[in-house]
Amino acid sequence: MTATDVDPGHIGYKQELHRGVGTFASFAAGFSFVSILTTVFQLFGLGFLLGGASFFWSWPVVFAGQLCVALCFSELAGRWPVSGAIFQWSSRLAGVSWGFFTGWIMVIGQILTVAVAAIAMQAVLPAIWSGFQLVGGSAADSSILSATGAQNAIILGVILLAITTLVNVLGIRQMAAATSAGVAIEIVGVVVLVGVLFALSERGPGVVLHHTGWTGEGHYFFAWLASGLMAAYVMVGFDSAGELAEETHAPRKTTPKTIIRALTTSGLGGGLLILAALMSAPSLTDGNLSSAGLSWVLTERLGNVPGRLLLCCVAVAVFACTLACQTSGARMMYSMSREGAFPFGKALGKVSPRTGTPILTSIVVGVGAAIALLVNINSTTIFTALSSICIAMLYIGYLGVTLPLLVVRIRHRNTDHFPAGVDEDGKPLFSMGRFGLAVNIVAVIYQVIMVVNLMWPRTEIYDLSPDGNWALQYSALLLVAAVVAIGAGYFGYKRLHRTIDLVHVPHTHVPAEA
Repeated sequence: MTATDVDPGHIGYKQELHRGVGTFASFAAGFSFVSILTTVFQLFGLGFLLGGASFFWSWPVVFAGQLCVALCFSELAGRWPVSGAIFQWSSRLAGVSWGFFTGWIMVIGQILTVAVAAIAMQAVLPAIWSGFQLVGGSAADSSILSATGAQNAIILGVILLAITTLVNVLGIRQMAAATSAGVAIEIVGVVVLVGVLFALSERGPGVVLHHTGWTGEGHYFFAWLASGLMAAYVMVGFDSAGELAEETHAPRKTTPKTIIRALTTSGLGGGLLILAALMSAPSLTDGNLSSAGLSWVLTERLGNVPGRLLLCCVAVAVFACTLACQTSGARMMYSMSREGAFPFGKALGKVSPRTGTPILTSIVVGVGAAIALLVNINSTTIFTALSSICIAMLYIGYLGVTLPLLVVRIRHRNTDHFPAGVDEDGKPLFSMGRFGLAVNIVAVIYQVIMVVNLMWPRTEIYDLSPDGNWALQYSALLLVAAVVAIGAGYFGYKRLHRTIDLVHVPHTHVPAEA
């Protein structure tokens, strides 16, 4: 630990996790979780299918809303640089009970997010080489919405999860190095890809002003809301830098900046990538853009060899994204476990003295994600349903922070609810100042709207079966209700037997002095 590192003991924790995350690696953790190459390639076809070319406008709307959330998180990150950020922040703002349920929902959502990130390989590898399509053999078999495509996605996903789990177990330095390398390759890939696609444009930027490619019925606004799933899924995970705060050098200075940089870089790069793809696609109406997505655009416009080389960059990005998602989920589980707030907490809350990482939580998250995939082995809705459910749960977790933060701001609006503090260089901690209340209000309103939008029981998202299945259609509501019920049972049991005592996360209402 360097002289500029925060001592966790200052806020109640012994330094057990090894500090092996620098400034770029901290940025990489958030950027690789967002991973525009992974998620835009994975969901572009779905967004276009649901909303046509003008689905593009869901991107800036989601970016603006998430930027408000990120600004709120950045204020908290410098004041509480603790692993398991969402759980820790919510607990300190609103108390033990609120923090437990926020963390509980967040952990389950993160496990599902790891699963969804892993199956993104299906959108890339078969397009690079047909041999990666292990189930079936034709190009049609590789579609994630087909039975063979879904099954193959699960096989590839489980293999990837085994690799990312191994990297996580090796240690934080190995994880940081792999993520940083992946992000460097991804950024280069995005810049090259956007430049090439703009150079090969078939049409002007005005393409986003029309619904070309949309074949749905009814009012377009509702179709556009559904297409927002794509942008909503992409722009989450920027809080990962906060999850690694105890493993980051100078976290009070570094983490607030990297949270904002991860989101803004992703927002700009992703918006340009979507626009470039719409402008350069050979056709917007022949069905290929919605079924094969960006992989089809690349191979058609660049040719097989250059297109497949760029797809290799996407495959690296998928690996880095899955790795970052798994690391973030493992740290959240570890943070709750060391407080006795998670099942089998004594075992899950241990840190390996050799690697300086919580090995068991990394394994549990990886195995949990693999199980989430395998139980859906015969489901063609695994891609759309799991994507929407996991992001809805992450949004609920985020709301578990921004809502109590807003309450604190209102209650202390005539005083300084954030005590003065400085970072490791002696400079004032990040603060929105007088704009904080307005930004916080926008963040909460946006999140509430998006949670409703993501969990709305749309058949095109949750149930593609010809005869209809009400359990699938309402799976988001049912799963979230089940997660909350299980969490309530566990929390009640622990409280009844007085075996949960979150001594390090008291109900403080306001951040502690830096």
